[in-house]
Amino acid sequence: MPNGCTLREPTMAAEFQVSGHNAAALFTLKLHRGDGMSLLAMDWKVGKPTQDFVGFAIEYKEPEGDRFFSLKNRLGFRAAGGKVNPNIMSTRLSPIQKFRWVHFPRNAELPGEFIYRVMPVFMNDNDELSYGEAQEAAIELRRETYPKLLNVTFTRGFVSSQAFVKHYAKDGPISKLLPAKAADGLNFIPTHPKAKDALKWMGFEAVNAIVEVLDKAIDDKNAKVRVVAYDLSEPEIVSRLEKVGDRLKIIIDDSQDHGEPGSGETQAAARLSDSAGVANVKRQHMSNLQHNKTIVVDGPKGQMVVCGSTNFSWRGFFVQSNNALILQGASATKPFLAAFEDYWSLTPAAFGEAASANWNIISLPGIQARVAFSPHGPSNALLEAIADDIEINTTSSLFFSLAFLDKTKGAIPNAIKKVLQRDEIFVYGISDKKAGGLALQKPDGNVSPVFSAALTKNVPKPFSAEPTGGFGTRMHHKFVVIDFDKPTARVYLGSYNFSPPADTKNGENLLLFRDRRIAVSYLVEALRIFDHYHFRVKQQEVKNAKKELVLAKPPRSKKEKAWWAEDYTNVRKIKDRELFA
Repeated sequence: MPNGCTLREPTMAAEFQVSGHNAAALFTLKLHRGDGMSLLAMDWKVGKPTQDFVGFAIEYKEPEGDRFFSLKNRLGFRAAGGKVNPNIMSTRLSPIQKFRWVHFPRNAELPGEFIYRVMPVFMNDNDELSYGEAQEAAIELRRETYPKLLNVTFTRGFVSSQAFVKHYAKDGPISKLLPAKAADGLNFIPTHPKAKDALKWMGFEAVNAIVEVLDKAIDDKNAKVRVVAYDLSEPEIVSRLEKVGDRLKIIIDDSQDHGEPGSGETQAAARLSDSAGVANVKRQHMSNLQHNKTIVVDGPKGQMVVCGSTNFSWRGFFVQSNNALILQGASATKPFLAAFEDYWSLTPAAFGEAASANWNIISLPGIQARVAFSPHGPSNALLEAIADDIEINTTSSLFFSLAFLDKTKGAIPNAIKKVLQRDEIFVYGISDKKAGGLALQKPDGNVSPVFSAALTKNVPKPFSAEPTGGFGTRMHHKFVVIDFDKPTARVYLGSYNFSPPADTKNGENLLLFRDRRIAVSYLVEALRIFDHYHFRVKQQEVKNAKKELVLAKPPRSKKEKAWWAEDYTNVRKIKDRELFA
């Protein structure tokens, strides 16, 4: 740390957004709490940085830790001989040339404060580095978003990443970690030498949280378990459901290939019919799909709900970007239990007129939350109202991660397009464009070229080719974050694909939270997914230009621009820099 740097004591750990308070520092620092991650946002206090500013060095210290660890950068400066060190480097030597960064602490679940220290890095004409006054701030990244009430969890979704290549791909192909077909899922046994560690890394917090709910249900011998499953071909889930015995009632989708004799869902239904009883297993597809992915545990030792976008399959757990929301308490489980009974007993047409198809309050102390289940009838359909909320009521920012948006017609894409035309609204988004491809809403307001499998193979130096994780959807989220930085912050999420079929034909869950802590959690997830794939588009652009990705040195002639120049001249990038910091 530079001499003379006076730092304030760590800020309150309970806050989900905290700031550094070193008046001597040239920049501001703001931390945003994500789930299993943190967003660091920096901005220059007065005017623009000096021309010799080359980025930020970032370090962090774990709770009760006795030392700081430097974050790493995969990009470096070109040396005098023209070469770039291909190794991962400390941000002290290879600073981050961005005004924000999403960090995954190695032990994010630790209770207590994580302390971040950020320093501006400068380079003189001899390529020597120096460091300015640091900002420091502390934030709690505890595992549960709201302890004993609600936990937002995510899968990693980073099979296509340099981290996966470094830690696991060199030890064996993806085929040794994942089955080639969903129908093979219940009988597949990974043979990768690092399978246990790799799958834990790939599943991130979401898989662990879902499994934990089922383990608690197994231990509570008087708990009733109610499950609605679209995909059901992951052996750890099915084997646990078998252990529940006849305390389980389950609805399993039988639409399209799910209804085939050899499908994973048909195999799971047969196994669970043996363990729970034939009368406790129902196959269903509503008017189109039974697309819910919900688990409800109702027992004397606890009541819990799992909902969100995460399918109970290998891809859902270990390849796709997904979210799973864990709710606790009898009042929170009540609307989900009621919906299960309505799905079990009512026809699709009758369900649309049931109370479950309307907005129902999820009673969680201090949290404004509602849930509605599809299919809706004509009188309680929600799609148009959500589109109106996006189009009319968004005042600051809109972030979305929506699978299949490119295929979706009607109210939601139209609303997003209209918001994009409003210069005062900042919009970031990503959607799955087609099997094997992603479309991004870039910071300049344009949709990027489709992210495809080719972008993971044909990468520029110093990066290695990345696996795609097989054929199919990789970005499977369904959430929209509106005005995360305002008291009116809200998030729509669930299994609901924001499409006409999701509204009036499928079995779905849709939740609405008016809560800034939850909004910020999904915001950080949206940013890390967007940045992850946007960087791969940038890689392709560099490759096509026959260049190499390197850190920018200070301008050495009048024709050269500082790396940060666009952050102060491009309207979209100015908003990006200012919004989070």
